[in-house]
Amino acid sequence: MYLTQSLHRMMQRAADAPAARDRHGMMTWIALRDRVARFAGALRAGGLQPGDRVAMLAPNGSDFLVYLLGTWWAGGVINPVNLRWTPQEIGYSLDNCQTRFLIVDPLFAPMLPAIRTHCEGIETVVVTGDCGDGAIALEAWLARADPVEDAMRRGEDLAAILYTGGTTGFPKGVMLSHNNLVASALGSMASGEGHASARYLHSAPLFHIGALSGLLIALHSGSCNLFLPAFEPLAMLEAIASWDVTEFFLVPTMLRMMVQHPRFADFDVNGVQRIRYGASSIDEALLDRAMAAFPNAQFCQAYGMTELSPVATVLGHEDHGPAARAKGRLRSAGRASATCEVRIVDGEDREVPRGDVGEIVARGPIVMMGYWNMPEATAEATRGGWMHTGDLGRMDAEGYVTVIDRLKDMIITGGENVYSAEVENALSSHPDVAQVAVIAAPDETWGERVHAVIVPRAGTSPTPEALTAHCRNLIAGFKLPRSFDFLDALPLSAAGKVQKNVLRERARALAADG
Repeated sequence: MYLTQSLHRMMQRAADAPAARDRHGMMTWIALRDRVARFAGALRAGGLQPGDRVAMLAPNGSDFLVYLLGTWWAGGVINPVNLRWTPQEIGYSLDNCQTRFLIVDPLFAPMLPAIRTHCEGIETVVVTGDCGDGAIALEAWLARADPVEDAMRRGEDLAAILYTGGTTGFPKGVMLSHNNLVASALGSMASGEGHASARYLHSAPLFHIGALSGLLIALHSGSCNLFLPAFEPLAMLEAIASWDVTEFFLVPTMLRMMVQHPRFADFDVNGVQRIRYGASSIDEALLDRAMAAFPNAQFCQAYGMTELSPVATVLGHEDHGPAARAKGRLRSAGRASATCEVRIVDGEDREVPRGDVGEIVARGPIVMMGYWNMPEATAEATRGGWMHTGDLGRMDAEGYVTVIDRLKDMIITGGENVYSAEVENALSSHPDVAQVAVIAAPDETWGERVHAVIVPRAGTSPTPEALTAHCRNLIAGFKLPRSFDFLDALPLSAAGKVQKNVLRERARALAADG
C-alpha cells in the first residue's frame, strides 16, 4: 500500500473533477497531480534522499495537501508542525528527527529566526508567499523545478513522523508507515466512512492525526477536499452553506462552539450528510443538540491515538439511534475497526472477562513502527505485539469498548493532548515553586482544563499571573494552566508518590463550588 495511490487512481477516474478548494480557488485532480510532481521535483533538486524528513508550518489549505502528497511522491517523510508550539518546541521536533526541509506560511515567517536558534539541521526554508530571512518563495522554487515520477515508496517504508506530547516532558516522534496510514483509512472506510461524491470540509488542524486521518479517508474515497485555514465557528457555517459541504470532522469542543453560535440559524446546513467526531469524549447533551442542529447528518465517532494511525474503534451512525442508546452504546467508543483488534487486559497483559475494567490494547497493521530513536519506550508500549494505549476501559459482550479513564496523566483540552509532565517541568523551573502537580480539572467549554497545584517555596508567594508568564515562553499556549491551587503540601502515598486522585477530587469540588 502507498499513500500516493489515491492520486494515481483519480487521474484515471476523473482527472478533470475538483480535487481541492481553499480561499485561493479550486484545483482539479490533474492540476493537483502536476503541482505534486513539481513539488517533488523541487525537493529532489534540493538534495532530498529517500526517507528524508520534510516539515510544514502552515494552516490548512491546498498547499498543505500538495506538501503531503508531494513529499510522499518525492520519497520523503512528512513532519507537520503543531502551529501552537513555541519556537523552542518546534525546533526540538525538527532537530530531533534531522528534518532538512521546512515549508512555512508567511504568517509564521517571523518565527524563523527563533526556530533556527533551536534547530541546526534545516537546510532549505521555503515560504508560501513573500519571504525573507534566507528563505525561498514557493512559486519561484516550483517554477525552476521539473516534475518527476512518483518514487513509489510503500509498505513498511516510513511515511510520517508525528510528534505527540511526551511523559518525560519532551515530545515523542511517532513513526507511521505507508501501510499504517492506509490501513487505518481503509478500516474507517469499511465502517461506512468515505464517499466519492462527498465534499469534505477540513477545518481541524491537519498537523493533528485526527484531521489528517479524515483527509486520507477523503483522498482514498475520491472526495472533493475543502479547506479552511483553521476552525472558526462562523467561517465554518459560512463554508458549509456556500461550498455545499456534505462531510466534516471536528472535536467535540469545536462542535459545541458551532451549534452554540448565535448566528447558527442564519445558515442552511441541511446539506451536511455525515459528521465525524473524536479526539475526546462527547457528552450526550451536546450530541443531542448537534444531531438536532444537523437533522440530515449521520454521526460517527472514532477512538484511537497517534500510535494507532489513529483509529482503533468506530461507533457508527447506526449506533447513534434510539435502540442503540437504550443499550448504552452511545456512551461507548464503538467496536474495533476492520483493520484493528482490541482487547482489555490486566497489569500482566492477560485479557480480562467482558465487563471488567483494564487497559485498552490494540494490534494490527495500524500499530506504529515505533517512537523515533526511543527503542525502550517503543518496546514498552508495544510489548507482546499489542499497542498499550494507557487508557482504562471495558468491553461488553458484543465488543463495544467504553473508555473509563486514563492510566497516563494526560489532559485533553479542546481536543489537544497535554501531558502533565510537560507542564510540571515548566512550572518547576520557576524559583518560587517547591513542588507542583498538574491534573485535569472539569471545564464547561474545553471539556478539561490544565489545573496546577503548587506548593510555594518557603518565604515566597507566587501568583497565577507570574507563573503563567514564566511558562509562556517554555510551552505552547494550550498547555498553560488555566487554574491554580496553592497548598502547603501535596498529598503523598505511603510510597511517596503524589496522590493525584486526591487532587482531582479536590479540583472537582472546587469546580462544583464555582
